[in-house]
Amino acid sequence: MASSTLPISQSLPFSAHPRAIISAFLGKHPHRLLCRPRGGAGGWMPLRTMVVSATTTETPKKRQAAGGTRDRGFVDEMRAVAMKLHTRDQAKEGEKTSESPPVSKWEPSVEGYLRFLVDSKLVYDTLETIVQKAAYPSYAEFRNTGLERSEKLAKDLVWFKDQGHTIPEPSSVGASYAKYLEELSEKDPQAFICHFYNVYFAHTAGGRMIGRKVAEKILDNKELEFYEWDGDLSQMLQNVRDKLNRVASSWSREEKDHCLEETEKSFKYSGSILRLILS
Repeated sequence: MASSTLPISQSLPFSAHPRAIISAFLGKHPHRLLCRPRGGAGGWMPLRTMVVSATTTETPKKRQAAGGTRDRGFVDEMRAVAMKLHTRDQAKEGEKTSESPPVSKWEPSVEGYLRFLVDSKLVYDTLETIVQKAAYPSYAEFRNTGLERSEKLAKDLVWFKDQGHTIPEPSSVGASYAKYLEELSEKDPQAFICHFYNVYFAHTAGGRMIGRKVAEKILDNKELEFYEWDGDLSQMLQNVRDKLNRVASSWSREEKDHCLEETEKSFKYSGSILRLILS
């Protein structure tokens, strides 16, 4: 079973600290603190346990619980930088001021949500095409990770069409990001890897919570394929985490710093797409 949701701000992409997400969405409904793992196996467990964190949301203990060893590689540095781009109410390391209302006060529309899904698909199509072409050999490491979202989104858009909704063309927001990613991938692998990491990992954390909250408000709790993964998501994340660390191990300190400096731009682009939900 998939979940989703997260506050939205100019500096926030598809991720947020679990404590901030849970407090914002559960309110006075403690019964929501329990959820069943996908497939219903293993009985009910605390929601916090079910939130698969990445970029800004994971902790060393959660990584070990996910079946991976405690790595102290470059992924930790990327996560630390992303944490600082959150507000203090989202994470204790946050340094940004919130400029948008919490997701609990959102009033999403199906039309806006479709714009978000269409633009998201364009971004994932672009990322997946880039790693398949592999202008730099290191990109090939990230083929067939299990985190791919394009096919899932295609199925969701077919479902919306079958319900009688008109599927829009990608907006200038998504098109601009896709073009930027294509250009970046050809000349700046460190910066591209920053975007790859933030887009995919953030979707498995705050992105899932967003989808769940929107579904509650406008889709009668319909679970979209976009928020479901085939297999053990925790292990998939650990596998990609290990690959990211391996690729970055050959970078100079200057190249690593350059990658980290791209984080804010990644947040900006992702946040712009996320705001389409409210358009």
